[in-house]
Amino acid sequence: MITDPETLKQLLKHGSLSPLEETLEIKRKKGSLFIGIPKETSFQENRVALTPEAVSLLTSNGHRVKVESKAGEHSRFTDNDYSECGAEICHEAKGVFECDIILKVAPPSEEEIDLMPGKQTLISALQLSVQPKAILEKLSQKKITAVAWDYIQDDHGIFPVVRALGEIAGNTSILIASELLSNPKGKGMMFGGITGVQPTEVVIIGAGTVGEYAARAALGLGASVKVFDTNIAKLRRLQNDIGVRIFTSVLQPKLVHKALLRADVVIGAMRAPLGRTPCVVSEEMVQEMKPGSVLIDISIDQGGCFETSRITNHNEPTFIKHDVIHYCVPNVASRVSRTASIALSNIFSPILIDMGERGGVVDYIRSEIGFRNGIYLYKGTLTSEVLGKVFGLPFKDIELLILGL
Repeated sequence: MITDPETLKQLLKHGSLSPLEETLEIKRKKGSLFIGIPKETSFQENRVALTPEAVSLLTSNGHRVKVESKAGEHSRFTDNDYSECGAEICHEAKGVFECDIILKVAPPSEEEIDLMPGKQTLISALQLSVQPKAILEKLSQKKITAVAWDYIQDDHGIFPVVRALGEIAGNTSILIASELLSNPKGKGMMFGGITGVQPTEVVIIGAGTVGEYAARAALGLGASVKVFDTNIAKLRRLQNDIGVRIFTSVLQPKLVHKALLRADVVIGAMRAPLGRTPCVVSEEMVQEMKPGSVLIDISIDQGGCFETSRITNHNEPTFIKHDVIHYCVPNVASRVSRTASIALSNIFSPILIDMGERGGVVDYIRSEIGFRNGIYLYKGTLTSEVLGKVFGLPFKDIELLILGL
């Protein structure tokens, strides 16, 4: 046995210079996907996971797509739009839920899971805060591989769906604020500012994607913007990305209180990694705000960051408390459903095309670590440590399952 390091190096060098047999590239096996797009049944969920243009791309690449009738009607996509792009229109939900891959926006209901024969792949939002234990158990019993699209990462470690929806929520929050300010119940103000008139004072709590795009939109309309966050690194990133000097500060109660006294619009854009969003604005602070000012709580789906917030919906989006207009709709992106549907489709269609090129779901999961990050059930086995601890269920690492351990 050779143990001398120099001798081993010489042998390796000699071996690398020896002639080798010619190796030919083996073409990767392409798989044909069978994708189902059901109609969303969740309350005021107006989005659809794939647009007709994305369906056309998939069918032209040899994939089969079933779309439930009227799945895209709230985003102004007709059944005819889908059928002309190669989709099969299904008039019963059961036909769609029998597909190998089910792509939807909201998590499935128990009734929808009952329609699934089993051993399929489900790609949808996880919505941890409203996920009942019975849903997980039913999916597990049917050996479903479930992927939360809000946890899928791209090659740069970014969560593309969360980013896209955050951009939409940030921009839309300013448009909503503009509408509410000019409303007769508001202050009768134009959002922004003109020569000789003081600009609108906007306070944004949270310097993530929502906060950044709210700040961009507000600055674009000529408003004066102040951004608060608990993380100085996020504030620095926002300041650098926007490219304009604005007021930024860490969350200090006295500074927030002072800013709220002058604010015309306040955007709550705080996010918590897990659990409830911290409540950073007390009822006393809201009481002292200017009458007719607008408060928009984008964080309401995690509990909200204003003490006076309570969940509203798209039919009755606002309420007035202490003479302040509150807008607390959890699903802001559903208000602009067509834009949101196109944004989601732009993310999912390349993933599905790549999945087909790599031979199907299993091979894609093995090769794409960012996609694996979104898996919380793999062939019926719970792989999410968070869900396991929340519901007291056994879980296993996805990496071990892929290796067959």
